[in-house]
Amino acid sequence: MNAVDIILAKRAGQSLSNEQIGYMVQGYTAGSIPDYQISAWLMAICWQGMTAAETAALTMAMVASGDHLDLRLATGLPFVGDKHSTGGVGDKTTLVVAPAVAAAGVPIGKMSGRGLGFSGGTIDKLESIPGFNVNLDREQFIAAVKNVGLVITAQSASLAPADGKLYALRDVTGTVESLPLIAASIMSKKIAAGASGVVLDVKHGRGAFMKTLAAARALAETMVTLGGQVGLPVRAVLSSMDQPLGLAIGNALEVGEAIATLRGGGPADLWAEALALGRELLLMAGVASDAADADARLNQARDSGAAFDMLRRMVINQGGDVRVIDDPALLPTAPIQMPLPAPAVGYVAALDAETLGRASVALGAGRTVKGAAIDFRVGFVLHKKVGDAIATGEPLLTIHAARDAAARDIAPQLLAAYEFSATPPLPLPLTNGVVR
Repeated sequence: MNAVDIILAKRAGQSLSNEQIGYMVQGYTAGSIPDYQISAWLMAICWQGMTAAETAALTMAMVASGDHLDLRLATGLPFVGDKHSTGGVGDKTTLVVAPAVAAAGVPIGKMSGRGLGFSGGTIDKLESIPGFNVNLDREQFIAAVKNVGLVITAQSASLAPADGKLYALRDVTGTVESLPLIAASIMSKKIAAGASGVVLDVKHGRGAFMKTLAAARALAETMVTLGGQVGLPVRAVLSSMDQPLGLAIGNALEVGEAIATLRGGGPADLWAEALALGRELLLMAGVASDAADADARLNQARDSGAAFDMLRRMVINQGGDVRVIDDPALLPTAPIQMPLPAPAVGYVAALDAETLGRASVALGAGRTVKGAAIDFRVGFVLHKKVGDAIATGEPLLTIHAARDAAARDIAPQLLAAYEFSATPPLPLPLTNGVVR
């Protein structure tokens, strides 16, 4: 068995055996198969796809590359929840829903990723908090779940390490948009991390990797099925990413918006999506009797300040400077803040989230090469979204950049993300059902 034959087999559209898939995953994890061969294999998978059996084999090969936790057994808690998003622009829901759910009585133990393609990553956002430690070991992770009730950490080197390597490689080789690769990546982390139940935010639309609702539903069903095969309850909320979620795009900017939301402010769509996701976790855990009860508990956690306090406790426990949570003005701030004026009178008819996401990467908020440093300060704050009325010269958004030239250079790309109309457009849906 060798890597070239396996690459050629997949390129020709053949189904790979469990042994062939395991060989590639184990070889890459051990360093005996180089980046360039795995890149070719990943591209062949993007072209030819994988069967359900292949996807399951890839998932379990990545789980088998490292340790496998059981958080109920390790903590003695009756239920530990987890949440994951397939990625979107302005998607900071983890920073809102995880503290709210934990404050409502369901402990959360979550391993998160960094930015992938044009989509931001929770770990990059958290690292904009000075001192915040995203690299917890197994014992620290378990202790945080048990003693704090909330932990968000980067993927452990010992838990699904194959996925960590593949994830970083996919980000810079044009191999992100693949249903089996996305499903296996997400589910390997969720299975290895040992939660009692997982809610998935499966996004679709212009700013998501799944461009259509049908593709998002297929991915959701794949992951729910994978969970069922290993006894892990999984539910998937189908949510729209035809425009960015909330108003902030960029790491520190999104942390600030999440803090505002936990304090009772923030954009309405961000809290609405947090409710949709948190509701499923409270129902899975048996903490809430029905959807209305779950929403009431989450609203109470926010309105009482308990959710915000849970975020503070997590930051303190993981070594972060809690002063920036109490005063988000202390978060990293870009020196250049330039408004983008509207060119006409009317309404915002469409807002291309992917274009905005790629522009934020170009400013430095994401990576174009594996392992590159990012600028936590940069990004955009939207002032106008789909359906909003505009007047000529009114700011559509504010560009937060490190240099004046960078802000001016990116402005035409940002303006191209907007479409305008003389009449109000139909409202965009936020969610499109749940796969259970």
